[in-house]
Amino acid sequence: MNLTRTAYGTWSGGRFMHYGEQLSEEHYKQLMRLSFEKGVRTFVTADVYGVGRADSLLGEALKGIPREEYSLVGIIGHDIYEGIRQGSRGYPRFTDPALRGPDQYYDYLKMAAEKSLERCQTSKFDLLMLHNPDSIAYTSEKVWDAFTALKDQGLTDRLGIAPGPANGFTLDMIECFERFGDRMDWAMIILNPFEPWPGQHVLAAAEKNKVDIMARVVDYGGLFHDDVKPGHKFRDGDHRTHRPAGWIDHAVEKLEKVRPIAEKHGLTMLQFACLWTLGNTAVKSVVPTLIQEHGEDSRSIESKLDELAALPEQCLTKDEIETIRQIGDNTGCMTLKGASARHAGQEPRPDEWPMRDDLLDLAKRWDLALSW
Repeated sequence: MNLTRTAYGTWSGGRFMHYGEQLSEEHYKQLMRLSFEKGVRTFVTADVYGVGRADSLLGEALKGIPREEYSLVGIIGHDIYEGIRQGSRGYPRFTDPALRGPDQYYDYLKMAAEKSLERCQTSKFDLLMLHNPDSIAYTSEKVWDAFTALKDQGLTDRLGIAPGPANGFTLDMIECFERFGDRMDWAMIILNPFEPWPGQHVLAAAEKNKVDIMARVVDYGGLFHDDVKPGHKFRDGDHRTHRPAGWIDHAVEKLEKVRPIAEKHGLTMLQFACLWTLGNTAVKSVVPTLIQEHGEDSRSIESKLDELAALPEQCLTKDEIETIRQIGDNTGCMTLKGASARHAGQEPRPDEWPMRDDLLDLAKRWDLALSW
């Protein structure tokens, strides 16, 4: 089963990523089961979330449902088995030379995929993605040979990449599509009406190389759930407290500019964000973060799931999609990860590395005016 238009990510519900209230394990499982019952049939999980616990809870939540009735996306790449967590930077990538060399990539990926499948209580992924690749994983034939072998052995029907955790990796992704696009089917990027940049720049290359796009952060940090307002108080440790000061005020101002378009089509703001995102070339699936905000007056997380599950067919016109893009334009608003001239002369790090001349040539071919 290929991915569906709407998907549920196991980072929702605040258990494994710090957004809003943390649901109890029972509530967390109930929400995933409810997602299926309401018609959301694609589920995305990463082995690093809860060091395998998210996989296990998803497996428990979907137990008893015929496997052919839902699409399962697994994401592996952080070494949670032999790697040592490095504080807020998380676990190292499996390609870290301190952990293993290229001749051991296959053994690690096979082990990690099999253990994740065991926790999910199934024998095969519909899609398996590389999680937050470093510069080695983007470019190594050995990595993609090893990853392709998992598909050949029946552990997954499809392959892909899920860059992150921050935004960027534009040139790295385009190069990866051009070199290994014949081996991959999907890529996950950050894209929503208020963050069209830089994700929009990989879409044409994805389409040309027949790589479908799954978009995350469609809700823009919860703003499109329409219950985060100016003055909103986040719990201590909420990831959104790291966003720049004033981001809510600026986003709400934009929200009111686009709200008439949503109302014209009878859409909630989350549905509006999903349909705008799906209206972009190559985007075939959206996976917003479902958040139970802190406070007695906050909307229930179930009501947000209802909106996602009831997503109507596309009703936004091309002109409306472009108008919304212009209102939400965020070009240059952040320092991007991946290849960058600002890292010249430095040793590559897990999520940022020096620019290469061949990537600059690639940028010219794709008519990308680089400001990062």
